[in-house]
Amino acid sequence: MKPRILPLLATLIASAMSLPALPVYFGNYAPAIQLADFDPATGALSAARDAASVAGASFLAKSTDGRFLYAVGEGKPGGLFAFSIGADGLLTQLNTMPSEGGGPCDIALSPDGKLVATSNYGGGSVIAYRVRADGALGEKVAFFQHAHASQAHPNRQKKPHAHGVTWSPDGKLLLVPDLGGDRVYSYSHDAATGTLEVNAAQPFIEMPAGSGPRHAIFSGDGRHFYVINELSNTVAACAYDDARGVIELIETFPTLPSDFKGQSTTAELALSADGKTLYGSNRGHDSLALFTRDPITGRLVPRGHVNTPVQPRHFALSPDGKWLLAAGQSGNRVEVFAVDPSTGDLTPTTHALDMEKPVCVRF
Repeated sequence: MKPRILPLLATLIASAMSLPALPVYFGNYAPAIQLADFDPATGALSAARDAASVAGASFLAKSTDGRFLYAVGEGKPGGLFAFSIGADGLLTQLNTMPSEGGGPCDIALSPDGKLVATSNYGGGSVIAYRVRADGALGEKVAFFQHAHASQAHPNRQKKPHAHGVTWSPDGKLLLVPDLGGDRVYSYSHDAATGTLEVNAAQPFIEMPAGSGPRHAIFSGDGRHFYVINELSNTVAACAYDDARGVIELIETFPTLPSDFKGQSTTAELALSADGKTLYGSNRGHDSLALFTRDPITGRLVPRGHVNTPVQPRHFALSPDGKWLLAAGQSGNRVEVFAVDPSTGDLTPTTHALDMEKPVCVRF
């Protein structure tokens, strides 16, 4: 049996080492969206190259079929950009549409790929466009202006600041965390007509005063919803009742060590491939907070921090869940961490990529 085992092992190793490189895009505050090749076998990144010349294209969204990429442009006036993705990974601009609000800051495609939504931080609003069959942006289907400001923070909450856009996995809801209002606004999506309207069952989810909700994600099974709060440095765990279209706050959990006394704000959150670990980034403490997640109750148990050489504004897991790439805007660098698939623990690697002000990672 041994003569057969050795060739098989060699074949498996060779196969793992010859996995095709994955294109990974980086939104930034540079003159162009950047593209690099990621090696899923080693975690190494190639040198970055320009994928499309668009200044201030910060946050990105990619279609599930990998044919199109969408970006927000934070210039004045703000805009949304649609691109087709070539065989070489380079981007060809299809068209652009106005965001109709200052400071567009996040972008997301509906699960069916037929709508794209963007939040406007400066404008305190959210806008959605249809996606045409050719991938270009079509007609505007909705625009919602937020009005509420919580005033809990003396400087950051004087007016509404829509900061994120997240679709529920079933496509029924569009959720918009508003940092200035301490609310997550909820909009109902009718897939048959492609329309959006205020969710009559629950127009918004109230966060504790001074939270500053920034970004949000759903668990893979769609039963739980998590919000990272920038100002209070917490993660809010919520339950999603899809039958009623209602989200209920369960509990909030701190992202910082109890003995930390410095200045810090949160930025991004994500779940491990198996859904058992939640990660949240701290800017100031410069770390990734790890939580063990109960898949039944949705509750979190803090289990420590991994220091990051950069201030992690955004991060993303590789499609296989084995790597985590953290973008450090202030450090002009992207750092790679290995993910233990059995525990979700993170280990720093020697792989990194220098880049001007990276703020978003998108596989």
